[in-house]
Amino acid sequence: MGELFGTDGVRGLANTWPMTAEVALKLGAAAGRHFRTDGQNRHRVVIGKDTRLSGYMFENALTAGLTSTGMNVLLLGPTPTPAVGYLTQSMRADLGIMISASHNPHHDNGIKFFGPDGFKLSDEDEVAIEALLKEDIQPAQPKNIGRAKRVDDETGRYVENVKKTFPSDLSLSGVKIVVDCANGAAWRAAPLVLWELGAEVIPIGVAPNGFNINDNCGSTHPQAAAEAVIAHGADVGLCLDGDADRIIVIDEKGQVADGDQLMALLATRWASEGRLNKNTLVATVMSNLGLEHFLKDKGIALHRSAVGDRHVVAAMRANGFNLGGEQSGHIVMTDHGTTGDGLAAGLQFVAEMVRTGKPASALARSFETVPQLLQNVRYETGQDPLAVPAVQAAITAAEAELVGTGRLLIRKSGTEPLIRVMAECTDEALLNRVVSRLCDVITDNL
Repeated sequence: MGELFGTDGVRGLANTWPMTAEVALKLGAAAGRHFRTDGQNRHRVVIGKDTRLSGYMFENALTAGLTSTGMNVLLLGPTPTPAVGYLTQSMRADLGIMISASHNPHHDNGIKFFGPDGFKLSDEDEVAIEALLKEDIQPAQPKNIGRAKRVDDETGRYVENVKKTFPSDLSLSGVKIVVDCANGAAWRAAPLVLWELGAEVIPIGVAPNGFNINDNCGSTHPQAAAEAVIAHGADVGLCLDGDADRIIVIDEKGQVADGDQLMALLATRWASEGRLNKNTLVATVMSNLGLEHFLKDKGIALHRSAVGDRHVVAAMRANGFNLGGEQSGHIVMTDHGTTGDGLAAGLQFVAEMVRTGKPASALARSFETVPQLLQNVRYETGQDPLAVPAVQAAITAAEAELVGTGRLLIRKSGTEPLIRVMAECTDEALLNRVVSRLCDVITDNL
């Protein structure tokens, strides 16, 4: 990608480059110029956001840039990322934009783009938009300046669409569900969907104030939901992240199940029903070896992609697969949507509880995980620790140590200046030793 776009749009600390109002204004203008090439005033953009305070600033800046080049803007307000993908397609828009830094703290923010088909914008389009930023962007004639208006029923539209993913012959009547909305974009929609499907709902993380998104709640901090499940005697807990494209499941005992376990359950069910395309699940290189072994035993193929839900989706679309995701809880079901949808994935899990009559704990442990350890090493912008010969030699040595018992994955984060050191190994002592040694070498060579 270019200088501005990372693995999932543009992201950073609010009011610090590149996440400034000035950049957002130019980005809106560049996107508008890229998509409005015929001089007509029929082009539409939908813009959604999560609940961060800085969302107001970026929403207004993007709107100004887009309308200056003749694009008409439809403002959704706080709404989940999957809703933006859905409504971009449903409302026949040329472009969709989500203002969110997903699971990051409130002081970060990001801008994600969706194409007219509701899928994340292609690398080629992002490169073209970034190239336009370096030019003098031609504004529209005064009579062709775009309009902007609020969409009042975006929550209702998304609620109805998500409910369609739940089997019509099932009901959540009698099921007690804790739903943690991370004080984020789904704080209204998620409890409403579950209630309308018949569940007894205990909502937490539903009081956003601009600063508390993902703050000790949601998919990255499931302890609050686990405590609520135990305290209320709930049957299951569903933890979303700030923009609701991820989910972590909590069973009735307060135990956490990640995206790998959820994918294992769904892949098995779909394969048994003959609706898992090409009998293949797509997961990233981060997914646990235990998942790979489990699927192999079930006769299900695993296709691994690079890290990031956009890479998962790209692999799915290129090969005709319909189920994929990440260990972190992005679950993509292209039969139901164009991007990760935490709530829709959670409904699939709860539907399996209702269908089988089994408790969440019996469904949330499809396989035993191989011990996995992930540590991060922060570096300064401009540095490239992985290019240092001493670091490369240490990586080669570590890989040799793990042959036959595990694997090693070293990569740069696509959203932060971090080197992610991840290893899996059946020998936990060896695992800890290898990861610790590698992190020390990387740190010493910064």
